[in-house]
Amino acid sequence: MEYKKFDNIIIARIDKGEEILEQLKAIAINENIKLASINAIGAVNDFTVGVYKTDEKKYFSNSFKGYYEITSLTGTISTMNGEYCAHLHMSAGNEKGAVFGGHLNRAVVSAICELVITIINGKVERVYDGETGLNVFEFEQS
Repeated sequence: MEYKKFDNIIIARIDKGEEILEQLKAIAINENIKLASINAIGAVNDFTVGVYKTDEKKYFSNSFKGYYEITSLTGTISTMNGEYCAHLHMSAGNEKGAVFGGHLNRAVVSAICELVITIINGKVERVYDGETGLNVFEFEQS
């Protein structure tokens, strides 16, 4: 993985065999990112995405192996208990055009991944919400 920072934008290349979430975390920690928006495209050959069942307050995951193009990878970086926290969703299509996606748990790059991190000047903490069972944004009252 390599990346370059331009003002509040980071352009990164994640290479074959590297796991996207691990590389994103490495960049965020190295650059001390507290809040950002994420977008990416690329190709993966091993990924796991999940769907949250609100009535059960539980994620259910699906894993895929093969040739897939990332059709969309988007999300946020924030903090929870002052620590790095990422929330990303990914959709990827196979050679027949079938697309699978959901909450991103893991994705291994098969060729390349082009990642754009837009750093936002600020900080938004995540907190556990008992009603939904999710870690949600909490905004400080001014």
